[in-house]
Amino acid sequence: MEKTLDNKVVAITGASSGIGKSIALECAKNGATLILMSRSVEKLNSVAKAVQSLSQAPVYVYATDVSKVDQIDMTVDRIKHVVGRVDYLVNAAGFGIFEDFMHMDINTCEDMFRTNVIGLMYLTRLLAGMMIDQRNGQVINFGSLAGKVPTVKSAVYSATKAAVIQFSNVLRLELKPFNVKVLTVNCGPVKTNFFNIADKSGNYLSNVDRFMLNSDYVAKRVVKLFGCSVRELNLPFSLAALAKLYQLCPTLGDWASIKFASKK
Repeated sequence: MEKTLDNKVVAITGASSGIGKSIALECAKNGATLILMSRSVEKLNSVAKAVQSLSQAPVYVYATDVSKVDQIDMTVDRIKHVVGRVDYLVNAAGFGIFEDFMHMDINTCEDMFRTNVIGLMYLTRLLAGMMIDQRNGQVINFGSLAGKVPTVKSAVYSATKAAVIQFSNVLRLELKPFNVKVLTVNCGPVKTNFFNIADKSGNYLSNVDRFMLNSDYVAKRVVKLFGCSVRELNLPFSLAALAKLYQLCPTLGDWASIKFASKK
């Protein structure tokens, strides 16, 4: 198979599991040099072994909590001095808690924003700065269809993803003069360990099983868009259609959301 990412450097947050791990494996199949980031160095090392066997290219592992600015600073400093460039940044790290907003602890709300939004923004600014100097690159931010369609028990999580979507929209305009692209990926539910925290009861998972995506499928769709001037990837089609309906007819969208999407 022709390896389309030979000599390209892909940095991935949340790379130890779920979508981040699947994207790392897909990039490795295409010959990419990988920079893997997450909080767990043990899990990262396991992923690193798997991807290196696929790509035979260098793999760099950096234990990084993206909610902590000092750790992002340390990681980016190492990337600059050890790796030297980044062609693609995949911001896949994030978490959610499905709970009524009126009962949610404010510290949990703050943690979600620091991880899903502030950390993503800060890391993007630093690595996109390298891309500007290169006059080439792409930022791939994981939003969510939850950022477009309101559902019960996801007020804070949805707010973080709506922030990521709009941040990406503006960033796309600002980076365009420097030949740096921005892609926003908005998925419905994906079968990952995300739900170990978000949906401890397991009720939501069973209720939305027909809409569930496989993380490997998502990874394939995302990596195919590396280097392409595509604004958004919305998956699956059924929930993407619901998001369109909500934009066009909010009242009807509320009804559809309560009937079909608010299954937590």
